[in-house]
Amino acid sequence: MKPPCVTVVKYLLPAIRMLVTKELIEKHHMRKIDASEKMELTPAAITQYFKGERGGMLASEIAQSQEAMEMISKLAETITSEEATPESVIEKLCEICAAIRHEKVICKLHQEDLPTLKECKCVICYPPPKTENE
Repeated sequence: MKPPCVTVVKYLLPAIRMLVTKELIEKHHMRKIDASEKMELTPAAITQYFKGERGGMLASEIAQSQEAMEMISKLAETITSEEATPESVIEKLCEICAAIRHEKVICKLHQEDLPTLKECKCVICYPPPKTENE
């Protein structure tokens, strides 16, 4: 069984990294070498994210979500902060992932990786609303 986290690591995380990289370099005027240090990635990886060679598959779809882009901007701001902690960066990254999962952005990709999800009408990322009795 492949949980949604496998799809997140394969498709979503690279797209988020790409969008954060662009924010850091274009909006915060950070040098690529500095972005690589702050994001704990290699300079080569930062260059690939910036050029869209990594993470491009979902980036344009995520960019359509105003909520996700606001969260990505906040993550970039956190990364540029001198007071940024690994915990604060991870927390914001996980919040972005949850928001994007809730918008069903990765459902199609997850179903392609695990076709049986279509049959069972998966509600893992987007559960039905709870009733008053729950």
